[in-house]
Amino acid sequence: MTWTEGLVGRRVLCVGTDLADVAEIRGVLTRQPAFRTRAFTEAERAYCDIPRDPAERYAVRFAAKEAVLKALGTGLAGAPLTDIEVRRAPGGKPSLHLAGRAAALAEAAGVRTWLISLTHTAAQAHAMVAGIGDET
Repeated sequence: MTWTEGLVGRRVLCVGTDLADVAEIRGVLTRQPAFRTRAFTEAERAYCDIPRDPAERYAVRFAAKEAVLKALGTGLAGAPLTDIEVRRAPGGKPSLHLAGRAAALAEAAGVRTWLISLTHTAAQAHAMVAGIGDET
């Protein structure tokens, strides 16, 4: 089964997108070291901190978290950022895992699964998410 076969007959309930400036995230990481633990899970930090300059990886994950909260209609105040985790399959495909308040918001909205697309350059990081509901 391909990833699209599981989506046939299901509804897109919400969509969110965000663009993050990599230099801005790099500056926040430098000026506010606690930002890493406030905004990113332990697994995300372990992955992001592999390269010498982790700013692109952090920026695209921050964009994904903000895109999820936009899709849920709350913005950044809706849930702790650590309630939203960007996971990476061995082949590189990203996925989302929600916990706590973010999971409760998604459940209330009828979201059962998420589609996520991430891309970044040295300057910008973009994320787009779509919350998918049950069959129509």
